[in-house]
Amino acid sequence: MRVSHVTVRKRLMIVLLIGFLIFAIIDVRLGYVQFVLGKMLTEEAKNSWSRNIPFEPERGEILDQNNIPLATNMSAPTVYVVPRQIENPTEAAEKLAKALNMPVEKAYKHITKRTLIERIHPEGRKISHEKAKEIRALGLKGVYIAEDSKRYYPFGSYLSHVLGFTGIDNQGLTGLELYYDKELSGKKGSVQFYSDAKGKRMPNMADNYTPPTDGLNLRLTIDTRVQTIVERELDIAETKYNPDGMIAIAMNPNNGEILAMASRPDFDPANYRNVPPEIFNRNLPVWSTYEPGSTFKIITLAAALEEKKVDLLKDHFHDPGYAKVAGATLRCWKRGGHGHQSFLEVVQNSCNPGFVELGERLGKTTLFKYIRDFGFGEKTGIDLQGEGKGILFDMNRVGPVEQATTAFGQGVSVTPIQQVAAVSAAINGGILYTPYIAKEWVDPVTGEVISRNTPKVKRRVISEETSKQVRYALESVVAQGTGKGAFVEGYRVGGKTGTAQKAQNGRYLENNHIVSFIGFAPADNPQLVVYVAVDNPKGTVQFGGVVSAPIVGKIMEDSLRALGVKPRKEQLEKERVWNDPKVVTVPNLIGLTKKDLQQQLFNLKLDVSGEGGTVIEQAPQAGAKVKEGATIRVYLGAKNAASSER
Repeated sequence: MRVSHVTVRKRLMIVLLIGFLIFAIIDVRLGYVQFVLGKMLTEEAKNSWSRNIPFEPERGEILDQNNIPLATNMSAPTVYVVPRQIENPTEAAEKLAKALNMPVEKAYKHITKRTLIERIHPEGRKISHEKAKEIRALGLKGVYIAEDSKRYYPFGSYLSHVLGFTGIDNQGLTGLELYYDKELSGKKGSVQFYSDAKGKRMPNMADNYTPPTDGLNLRLTIDTRVQTIVERELDIAETKYNPDGMIAIAMNPNNGEILAMASRPDFDPANYRNVPPEIFNRNLPVWSTYEPGSTFKIITLAAALEEKKVDLLKDHFHDPGYAKVAGATLRCWKRGGHGHQSFLEVVQNSCNPGFVELGERLGKTTLFKYIRDFGFGEKTGIDLQGEGKGILFDMNRVGPVEQATTAFGQGVSVTPIQQVAAVSAAINGGILYTPYIAKEWVDPVTGEVISRNTPKVKRRVISEETSKQVRYALESVVAQGTGKGAFVEGYRVGGKTGTAQKAQNGRYLENNHIVSFIGFAPADNPQLVVYVAVDNPKGTVQFGGVVSAPIVGKIMEDSLRALGVKPRKEQLEKERVWNDPKVVTVPNLIGLTKKDLQQQLFNLKLDVSGEGGTVIEQAPQAGAKVKEGATIRVYLGAKNAASSER
C-alpha cells in the first residue's frame, strides 16, 4: 500500500514534535536538577562522603558578683578513630592500648567497629595534653584528637552544694550546674572532612570547620569575701563541736540576694563519686526541714506588734516557769521561770510562756495568717533545686495546745531559707522578697550582660513602724538578752537564738538539739542577715546563744568590714556577764612620745613602727572599743608631722 507524501510529512512532523517535547522535558528536568536541586544534592553527596569530628563548646563559667571564677573549664582532649581509615588494626590497637592503659582487646573492638566515627570511651575521654601529644606522635592514620574540656572547681569543696557538679559529658547533674544547664551548655561545633566509600580521605576537598558556640557565663549574687568568712567559721566550729551537720546563709535583706551559703558535711565536686549521694544530693539550707525553735518567735512578735496586741515597754507578764493550756503544761527553758518582766524582757529572755500569751492574744486565725504571709508553708522560689516547703498544722487540727506551741516555734517544720527570707521581711521595713542566687548572664566573648535578674517583691507583710519595733527588740536581745554571744563592738547587731529538739519516730530525742541563731546588722539600717544552725554539737551546752550566736557574731563582724560597712560608736551598751572579756576605750595617742606611751597603755599592747620620737598615726583610732590586752599599732615620726595630723 502506497503512502502519500502528505501522510509521511505528517508522521515526520509528529515524530519531530514528540522529539522536541521529550527534549524539552529532559532539558527542563536537567535545568531543575542543576539550578534548583543542585545545591541540595551536592550537600547530600558531601554529607554521604563527610565525617565529623565533634568539638565541644566551652561550658559557661560561674563567677561570683566580683567576677571571681567559682566553676571554670580545663582543656581535656578526647581520642576519636575513623575505623575505615585504620590501615593495620592489630598494630593500631596495641599502640593505642599501651598509650591509654587499656586492654588491647577493647581497643581493637573500638577501631574495628562498623561505624563512621568512634570515640574511645572512657579511657580516651578528657585526657591530659601530654597524653594527647604522645598519641599524635604514634602517627596512626584514622586516629584523631578532638578538643574537649572538663569542669574545674578552683576552690574545691567551697560552695559545693550550691555549685553542684557535671558529668563526663559536661552535663549538669546537681546544683546550679543542673538548674541552669541549658544556658551554661552552649552548642557543639565540628571539623568535617571527606572520604570515599572505603573511608579513605579525599585529598582534593578541603575540611570544613564549624566553631562551637560557648555557653553563657553566670554571675552570681555570691560574694566570695563573705563566703570565705562563712566557710572559715564553719570549719572552726566543725573542729570544735564535731556536730552532725551545720548550715549557714548570708543574705542582703533589702533585695533577696544570697551573699553566702554553706553546709557541712560538704564535698569536692571534682571527686563526687567518692561521696555518698545523701551528702551531695542535699543542699541543706534549702532542703532540710526541722522545728525552728525560738528563732520563730520573731514572727509571733511581728504579728503581735502589727495587730497592736502588745506594747513592749508598758505591758508586763509574770512567768512562773510554765503555762497551762487546755490541760497541758508548756514549760519555759528556764527552770523556775523569769518572774515579773516587761514584754521587751520576754523577747530578751526568749520566754516561752510569754510567747504563748502573745499567741493567745492573736488567736489561731490571725497567728497562722501571718505565718503564711511571711512565706512559711510554701517554697520561697529560690533558684536552687530540691527546695522544701516545710510543714504547718492543718488549720482544722489546730487546737489551743497547737496554737501555743506554734507561737514559740515548736510543732511546725520550716527550712533555713524560709527563716532567712521571713526574718529579712520582719526587719527590712516589712517587704518579703524572693531569695535568688543567679544575678546576670554574660556573653563570654564580649563581656556584655545578656540578661539580669532583679529583686522580686512578693508582698508587704508588716508596716515600716512595726519593723522598726522588731529591730529594736532584737537589738536588745543581743545587747542584753540571750544573744549576747553575737554582740560586736562598733556594730549594732540584732538577732534571736533558737534551740529546737529533734524528733525521731514521733518522740523528741534526749540531749540532741539543733541550735541556731539569726542575726542582722546594722540594726537601724540592716545590710546583712546571717543564719547559722548547728546540729547536735558535742562537748558543750546545747543552746543557740552558747554555740551559734558567737559564730554569727564573728561572721557578722568580718563580713560587715569586708562589705565596707563602717563601725560606729553609737550602740546599745552590752550587759556584761562574769566571763565576758573586759572592754576598754582606745585613747588618743597622737602626739605622745615613747615615754608617754609606756605610762598610758598599761592594759593594752603596742606594736610600734617608724622612726622618730612622736606618734603620728594609730590604729584603731581613738574612741574605738577593744578587748583588754588588744594590740594597738602606732607609727612614730617627727613631732611637726604629729602636729599637722592633729
